[in-house]
Amino acid sequence: MAVRLKTRWHRSKRSERNRDGSRKEKSQANLCSVVGINIWKLAKETFTRMEKQDFRFREDTQAIDVIAEFCIFMLHITDRMIFGEVTEQERAQYINGIAKEIAKAIEINQIELLGPGDYRNEFIGRLNDRLGNYSECGFDDEEGPAYDFLRYLAKNVSDIMAISDDKWVLEQVMDIEAPELVDRIRPVVRDVFSIKKG
Repeated sequence: MAVRLKTRWHRSKRSERNRDGSRKEKSQANLCSVVGINIWKLAKETFTRMEKQDFRFREDTQAIDVIAEFCIFMLHITDRMIFGEVTEQERAQYINGIAKEIAKAIEINQIELLGPGDYRNEFIGRLNDRLGNYSECGFDDEEGPAYDFLRYLAKNVSDIMAISDDKWVLEQVMDIEAPELVDRIRPVVRDVFSIKKG
């Protein structure tokens, strides 16, 4: 069963305060939180689906690392989609805000699984490295990420899972998981940031 993604604020009939609040323009923090949470949900759902299809995650660190790769992939798609739709300053603020939301979710989960550690900084380091490489990959407003974009995600996930000896990870990620993530995150970004392209 697919996770339910929330991208709109609904008016409540319970109080005048709630009705008024739903009409107000949403803050940058609100927008970043919605996109970050949806990215996390989609990444976790994708990991769970792969696990049910008998892809083996022998270590908890593998699971979190794969989820992180899916999150970074979707964050970069978000960045490509809002490029040119908002100012460069807003774009930087949105992407940084979303990255912080994702980093917080990853840190909470790693602490629960592995105990205390400097997980947030590890994730931010990986994120910066990956975003630099993704920026070299092709992306079309209509078609979405190009072959090299999808291949880079698949290679990163395959490298993480190498100790599991799953030979079909590249194909699974490129042919099934990545396109599904793209199809699910694009409407979220369009709705939250009110953009027409992508």
